[in-house]
Amino acid sequence: MTDARRFFIFHGKDEFTQRQTLAALKGKLGDSAMVDLNTSRFDGPTVRLGELLHACSSFPFLADRRLVVVEGLIERLSEKGSEDDRDTLLHYLPQLPPTTRLVFLERQALSPQNRFLRLATESPAGYAREFQLPSGAALERWIRERARAKGGAIRPQAAAMLAANVGDDLRLLDMEIAKLLDYVNLSRPIEREDVELLTPYAAQADIFALVDAIGQRNGQSAATLLHSKLEAGDQPLYLLAMIARQTRLLIQVKQKLEQRYSPNQVGQQLRLHPYVTRKLCRQATNLTLGQLEAMHRRLLDTDLAIKRGQTEPDVALELLVVEFASGQE
Repeated sequence: MTDARRFFIFHGKDEFTQRQTLAALKGKLGDSAMVDLNTSRFDGPTVRLGELLHACSSFPFLADRRLVVVEGLIERLSEKGSEDDRDTLLHYLPQLPPTTRLVFLERQALSPQNRFLRLATESPAGYAREFQLPSGAALERWIRERARAKGGAIRPQAAAMLAANVGDDLRLLDMEIAKLLDYVNLSRPIEREDVELLTPYAAQADIFALVDAIGQRNGQSAATLLHSKLEAGDQPLYLLAMIARQTRLLIQVKQKLEQRYSPNQVGQQLRLHPYVTRKLCRQATNLTLGQLEAMHRRLLDTDLAIKRGQTEPDVALELLVVEFASGQE
């Protein structure tokens, strides 16, 4: 990424690597305190275009660069935005001030025909990258590389088991890798037995029980299960990631079941352990596809609110579980 590039489009489902790349870009802009002072963040679905352009046109304060980050704006403008707004932004982007770095974060992959994506790839001022979630051997390789980046190592069999247990939720995997490396104290590679001990399917049982309580609209049970996890030392963001992964899996399972796949076929298609498949197929009967999709959107919104410092993690998580269990998703 050369200094001539002023606007960046990071798109795709791998939100974890998106944010890692954004952090690396931010780290190149200078002193962290001054960069934070000169960083503006906007929510794409609600930001006014004039507000965004004003932030982009403003000069940095006591620094060489200012950073502007906007999430979900291209999707909004591409699907629902006015033609005038689209044309205004497309015309403005190549003329961004050299002191500004504008980053678009998009949760879904953009079509190759998307006008913003084409501009980013064709303009010397633009840069675009699609972030795809790894799977299979690529996911296991990601786990090994992530352990190495943290100063440790993990055996191939252990990486394969961790991938099977956790799936492609990279943020959750990152937390599990950190926990395992802390357990072995970086003194030896993580073994399969370590994964069996610290990241077993039994660890998912509590999350299954919590989602069961939500599906049965049992708010008291859901709150009790959540509090027990928090009191046991589980971090709110970890639990949020676990619930989000469970919800995403339930959406995939529900879709397959509605397409008349058998439970065995569902497990094979989604590459799930039989234990997990049985649990998910049973849970999928308690919630509609619409309810699950609404829950997943709320989980993502809550995750963003926590990261932006708009709410306390434990309070946000408790309110979310109460909301789900009451059927207000």
